[in-house]
Amino acid sequence: MDTQLADLLLTPAEMTAVDAAAASSGIDSFGLMLRAGAGVAATFLRHYPSARRAVVLCGPGNNGGDGYVAARCLADSGVEVALFHLGDPARLTGDAARARSHWSGVGAPIEDYRPADGDVVIDALFGAGLARVVPEAVGAVIGRIADAGLPVLAVDLPSGIDGRTGMVLGAAFSAARTITFMTRKPGHLLMPGRELSGVLEVLDIGIPARIVRGQASGKLAENRPDAWRRWLPSSGQETHKYKRGHLVVFSGEKGKTGAARLSAMSGLKAGAGLVTIVSPEDAMAENATHLTAVMLHGIDGDAELADWLKDERLRSFVLGPGFGAGQKARGFVAALSQRHLVLDADGITSFRDDPNALFSLFAEGETRLVLTPHEGEFARLFPDIAADPRLGKADKALAAAARANAAIVYKGPDTVIASPDGRALINANAPIWLATAGSGDVLAGIIGALMAQGLPAFEAAAAGVYMHGEAGSRAGKGLTAEDLVSQVLPL
Repeated sequence: MDTQLADLLLTPAEMTAVDAAAASSGIDSFGLMLRAGAGVAATFLRHYPSARRAVVLCGPGNNGGDGYVAARCLADSGVEVALFHLGDPARLTGDAARARSHWSGVGAPIEDYRPADGDVVIDALFGAGLARVVPEAVGAVIGRIADAGLPVLAVDLPSGIDGRTGMVLGAAFSAARTITFMTRKPGHLLMPGRELSGVLEVLDIGIPARIVRGQASGKLAENRPDAWRRWLPSSGQETHKYKRGHLVVFSGEKGKTGAARLSAMSGLKAGAGLVTIVSPEDAMAENATHLTAVMLHGIDGDAELADWLKDERLRSFVLGPGFGAGQKARGFVAALSQRHLVLDADGITSFRDDPNALFSLFAEGETRLVLTPHEGEFARLFPDIAADPRLGKADKALAAAARANAAIVYKGPDTVIASPDGRALINANAPIWLATAGSGDVLAGIIGALMAQGLPAFEAAAAGVYMHGEAGSRAGKGLTAEDLVSQVLPL
């Protein structure tokens, strides 16, 4: 299969448009269903050769049609097949009805299924197009199969998962494997859909790549280097430290300086030409004890900061890690409103009572602000967006980015990076062991370093998240934040 095609993400609506465009071009839609169902059967035979019985659950639409084809193929291969249908199969139309007519076996209502030892379940109920809570009968079957611990092979997406948001609609299968067609869907990458999909296989069923790409907006995609590689600084020999940018990281008070040093060191490792920690006077000695390649500058108040900012070479800033929440942070952010700023941790929390005071500082002109909230911090800045049950994580991040005129790094196991212009990337390369104290401080420094080197806010955020994931993979299980810094490498 075209690997670039397999790397695409199409929303369920876009995939529906692909199917329609394929049919309009003269491609036999039933032929596509035959290939899809045969692919499901082949996956079953490859991974579950010792299954006593294939239990095929068929829904009321084309996903169910794929199931009928798979059931026929498996029966023809000598596998014992038990088929259960949702609703009245006589009401099927189009290709799904045709697929059922090719199935010579019997079927029973889904309510009748009782798990048995040796069953392997093929979930062909709904796929990626589900947009409503699953029926009660389906929820009951999902519960029985989970209680029995049976392996599930999902067709397109585990039934009960919203294909756009990855959210569970009432109840959902936890699949051991999922086979989808032509491209992945956002629900395969967003949690909990990513976890519930198990091992994912993308099957080419014969729709030309030009048709698939023609319906892909590209607004929602996986965070991969193709999205930002062209913005990376040249590796040419004619460069010097100022061309590679000057990153400034603000330190907290005495006894709270470690987070800033993590950000600063990761920024240096990520390619910034110069890195300076701005420290309160009472923390200068503490910081100096731990710094060598990172410079140190003492500033306590707004006036001193304003005077220092007369140096135009000071390009990008990180504020928040260990800084302390309150008026001082708000004043410093106001002074930095015309510069490129990564605002993290305490910097975000400082605006929890009046988020619009932050947004107004960066409302005009290019996107200069990167916000890096985890779940709780996101809710502090965007309480109405966070509480909206209709929105998935990507949609929440996009709404937040538009409101704040900022690149949003909505952190988590499925970190989403969103731009005010409507683009969003879902990150998928981060290992679970990145969830450790100080990891976010390292990420902030990496993003700040990339902005210092000239990357726009969104591209710097996306590349930074990807670099952070790669560093986590290199550091391995049991990493500490210090280990993570040591594994940061420029792209």
